Amino acid sequence: MEEPHMNKLGFGFLRLPVTPAGEIDLSLLDQMTDVFLAHGQNYFDTAYTYLDGKSEWAIRESLVKRHPRSSFLLADKLPGYKMTSHEDCYRYFKEQQDRCQVDFFDVYLLHWLNGKHYEIAEKYREFEFLEELKKTGKAIKTGFSYHDSADLLDEILTRHPEVDYVQLQINYLDWESSSIQSRRCYETAVKHGKKVIVMEPVKGGALAALPEKAGRLLEKLSLDASQASYAIRFAESLPQVEIVLSGMNTMEQLLDNLACRQPLTEYEQSVLFEAAGLLRNSIAVPCTGCGYCVSGCPKKIHIPEYFRLYNEYKQNPGDGWKIAPVYQNMTASGGGPADCIGCKKCEGSCPQTLPITKFLSDVREAFDDRHS
Repeated sequence: MEEPHMNKLGFGFLRLPVTPAGEIDLSLLDQMTDVFLAHGQNYFDTAYTYLDGKSEWAIRESLVKRHPRSSFLLADKLPGYKMTSHEDCYRYFKEQQDRCQVDFFDVYLLHWLNGKHYEIAEKYREFEFLEELKKTGKAIKTGFSYHDSADLLDEILTRHPEVDYVQLQINYLDWESSSIQSRRCYETAVKHGKKVIVMEPVKGGALAALPEKAGRLLEKLSLDASQASYAIRFAESLPQVEIVLSGMNTMEQLLDNLACRQPLTEYEQSVLFEAAGLLRNSIAVPCTGCGYCVSGCPKKIHIPEYFRLYNEYKQNPGDGWKIAPVYQNMTASGGGPADCIGCKKCEGSCPQTLPITKFLSDVREAFDDRHS
């Protein structure tokens, strides 16, 4: 997977274009897939749970059915945390093959390893399963996506040196985060000689729409470059990074991400870290919008949407009068923060380990109480 320039872009199928009715816009996705391949990029990423299974369906329809298998690299992930036996690994893998209509995956990962999920992986011999896939040619390279401490990552890689990749959340905002530990996890992967696949380089879009003060810092570097491009370049500039995944839902985003780029200079990196300091002070809820919290919510609360609105309100409190009606329309059409029953199923599904129920209470106080 050597890249001709510095562009290490991978097409992530977690965030996809949608129609006004909320369905995947397959026509636009087909166009984006074609353009991505035409620009010499070929790495596509999905997972069993993405978009409640629709992501793998979209991969099949937009990519597998329309392009030769030799023209692309396909990565998928086993939801190892759902396993209740070793045999489950085979059952889920076969379902993924059927969904995607492929005989093999170029990269196959255990999805979302952390302390709890690593215990499940060991109990049901999921790493052993990965090795069997490699021996039988059903997976060319293996690894895992990871959300936990650098110390645990070191333990896992020490015990399982056979994996090829580690997929990590890396961006300039989380680089020195004490909870995400982007830098420390990256350095741990480097120590073990593992190639890195980057997820959340733009942190769910937060680094593509910076608050005014942080945005002005980047404008000093260039008035032409997009804010998102600096985030992508930050991840691409790391030597051990092989792929930087981006979930793109417009052609404009795709073309911007495909633009050939030079590695960041030390000065540019220093400006990004300065912007990160300003951004940390303005983000009330560091949600990436992955949506894992929504599917298990008994009240069907669209949690990321409320957090996005709340962050906008906290960054621009003077616009509360404009934001409040949007909030009211959202609650009128579905579950709202006031409907939360505190079961915390959402918190068990959050890769960022956010105290979601507490934040929902903050959202409710900001809008239901102050704007009622």
